Amino acid sequence: MQPAADLSSWRQSPQNHSAFHNLPSEIATARVTAGREGAPGFTTSAKSIKGFALRLPNGSTLDLEQLLGATSTDAMVVLRDGELVYETYRNGMEPNSRHIAMSATKAVIGLLTEMLAMDGVIELDVPVTKYVPEIADSPFAGATARHLLDMRVGVVFDESQEKAYARTVGWEPPGSEKMGMQAFFSSLRGPAREHGGPFRYHSANTDLLGWALERATSKKVQDLLSERLWTRIAVDDAAFTLDWAGFARSAGGLCASIGDLARLGRVLSANGRLGQRQIIPSRIVDDLVSGGDRRAWTAGQFAEVFAPISRQMSYRSGWYTVDGDPQVLFALGVHGQNLFIDRANDIVIAKFSSWSQPVDGHALWLTHTAVAEIRRCLSQA
Repeated sequence: MQPAADLSSWRQSPQNHSAFHNLPSEIATARVTAGREGAPGFTTSAKSIKGFALRLPNGSTLDLEQLLGATSTDAMVVLRDGELVYETYRNGMEPNSRHIAMSATKAVIGLLTEMLAMDGVIELDVPVTKYVPEIADSPFAGATARHLLDMRVGVVFDESQEKAYARTVGWEPPGSEKMGMQAFFSSLRGPAREHGGPFRYHSANTDLLGWALERATSKKVQDLLSERLWTRIAVDDAAFTLDWAGFARSAGGLCASIGDLARLGRVLSANGRLGQRQIIPSRIVDDLVSGGDRRAWTAGQFAEVFAPISRQMSYRSGWYTVDGDPQVLFALGVHGQNLFIDRANDIVIAKFSSWSQPVDGHALWLTHTAVAEIRRCLSQA
């Protein structure tokens, strides 16, 4: 019998196969309320991905079942033109199960921030100290919300700071003191770094952004998300994991159903619309795809990691874009959490997984290659 997951083991295999949708009791969460009137369900499509055959470099092929096993899939939903083409649920998952999205959460927070900025609630190009003066004496001084959104912050944590930050988010044993993320950011000291350079990824950027959102709006992150997105598009309540002080983990703590993640993808694929309602301004959707700095990506931290997939990429407000034919917009989280949006063909693929390692280059390549194979199948259906 598999031992129960706790804070020391829930992100390790095999415990994560269950723990990613049944969090340890030590992790506190806050509700993100869905719309009580209910979002539209999916109509079943006449199309299918029958004939899926993923060719590997050694000449062998994987059928769909083998691909799902090789990428430790917990759930997957495929939409074409807003209709349900395929769905699967594994490792105890059900259609309304909430699964942690890990860093795909950053993409949702990015959307939320862009919507608030368009309404004039938060300014993206002023120092974030306008909202969080507690970091004025830290290396983050001078960083803007745009720098945080696009991972172009010059701060690099040393080993002790990395460990301290990791203990604050509520995902592992806290050590001798239960310090929250806000207290951690407030404790940082040092000269301001240069910001706006190459892409440099760190989850702390999005957690700090969450604090700025709360200060700008006087509302909790989870309530903002419910108000601006979840009540308008979602069928199932979501949740946010909380740090030791009760602050939402904006960088990775969203727990949602796979269907609602796919619904978010469908809204983006439809240029921000859900049925007759404009949920997200189309300008925001266009900017996610075209607004990222390609040179910052090429000179940045992940360029070589993603090279087997593409060298023509960008990152904007938590979203990655592959500049292929067609362009693909996607959200990404460790251990295999993904939302892919092919706007040209109106294909959405939402996938939750429980990889044994946080980053698995082969599983990453398989997943992205599978997107192209699903497109091929649907183009012939």
